[in-house]
Amino acid sequence: MDAPTPTSAGGDRSGDSSGGGSRSAGWFGTDPQHHRNGQRGGERDGQQDGHRDAVGRMSGRPFTQIRPVGSGVDRSRTAPDSPAQVPAQRQGPPQAATPTPAPAPPPSPAPEDTSDVGLLRRTMAEIEPIADKVTSHFYALLFLRHPDLRALFPAAMDTQRDRLFKALLTAATHADDTATLAAYLSHLGRGHRKYGTLPEHYPAVGECLIGALSRYAPRSWGPRAESAWVAAYTTISQIMIDAAAEDALRAPASWQAEVVAHDMRTPDIAVVTVRPDQPYPFLAGQYTALETPWWPRVWRHYSFAGAPRSDGLLSFHVKAVPAGWVSNALVHRARPGHVIRLGPPAGSMTVDHSTDNGLLCLGGGTGIAPIKALVEDVAQHGRHRSVQVFYGARRDHDLYDIETMLRMQQSHPWLSVRPVVDDGPGGGLGARLPEAVYEYGPWHTYDAYLSGPPGMIRRGVDTLVDIGIPAHRIRHDSIEELVGARN
Repeated sequence: MDAPTPTSAGGDRSGDSSGGGSRSAGWFGTDPQHHRNGQRGGERDGQQDGHRDAVGRMSGRPFTQIRPVGSGVDRSRTAPDSPAQVPAQRQGPPQAATPTPAPAPPPSPAPEDTSDVGLLRRTMAEIEPIADKVTSHFYALLFLRHPDLRALFPAAMDTQRDRLFKALLTAATHADDTATLAAYLSHLGRGHRKYGTLPEHYPAVGECLIGALSRYAPRSWGPRAESAWVAAYTTISQIMIDAAAEDALRAPASWQAEVVAHDMRTPDIAVVTVRPDQPYPFLAGQYTALETPWWPRVWRHYSFAGAPRSDGLLSFHVKAVPAGWVSNALVHRARPGHVIRLGPPAGSMTVDHSTDNGLLCLGGGTGIAPIKALVEDVAQHGRHRSVQVFYGARRDHDLYDIETMLRMQQSHPWLSVRPVVDDGPGGGLGARLPEAVYEYGPWHTYDAYLSGPPGMIRRGVDTLVDIGIPAHRIRHDSIEELVGARN
């Protein structure tokens, strides 16, 4: 799983991809890569550093017992107090002793949360420092007890391990927020259909999850904690199963799409256009997961580079990144005639057509793709709303789509496009693009959209909040899911 992304749009999404790189563990992750530190039966963590002997001493040093606060029993001391030494004083009338105020008792500790949600969070807190061991052990159990499920996973699973813990953390964090949890899990359940996840896979995942937690959370684990986790997992899996069943009534699990055009814009950026085998409904600003024939069961997420077209074609801007299996295949191997697979559309970085607010758009690198789609969407709706685009790149030649954006600016008087390049004065892409926004404005009547590298988005959000745009009117790619999708 991945953390919820209420305002996200493009980028590498784990809601789809990590939502289920596999069948049984599909909702634990999507981007599968190799098991590092894959200890299958590693030493249990969380043991105490020292050992107490029978008389309550720590090995090698005396142990002074501390009695409960407010028990009315004097604290024991290692030596009795000696009488106070009163210095000699000048003779005079006797003076009344000034009473010494009693020290204020320390505050009582907060009562421990023993609810089911509290038990879930205690387990998560205990395994957080050893998340790699827990997730590796989970997959070891899954593939040992259910070897038939191994074929559902990609060969390499580095990212898969990380996404399992994020999924558990998300579920535990929102266990008492029914609406948020249901929306999040329903999205994952629908997205898992493309991985072939079936209802009968979920019990196997739950069994191995409980096995891994019970091994690595000895301090918080017990009959009540196990009962809480079984109940939570039962709820989680049922929401996902029901959402998938409902989605199956109206949409396919995935789409086959033939590559019809492949345009190299730079040595490592291509615009790939495909024709789906059946109608593909989506909204401008959304994204989907792509699988290539060269790397089966390995999915990556890309934003649509345009609004829906009458001919049904879809375009994506893809940058080949180091060690990027899918991106390198799409840029350097895919050609017209090849067939790739698409997952369902997802994402909420879409235009609100019920308002006349302007659009302030920041696109960095290939993050300009969903921004271009938003501009086309505004144009198709025919309402003249101000759209201000800041297009960032590291060098001039990295502005690979600037000619397209400038032509759109000439056609639409309500559109303004401003390139922001690293080589100019001011610093790198992550800092310069958001800071360029300070030079214009005001922006208090605008809705903001950001798409690009994680660092740019983080700084961009801070900048937009500082200049007065409310957080609920700022939409952007999920930062957690961007890593690995595009530079």
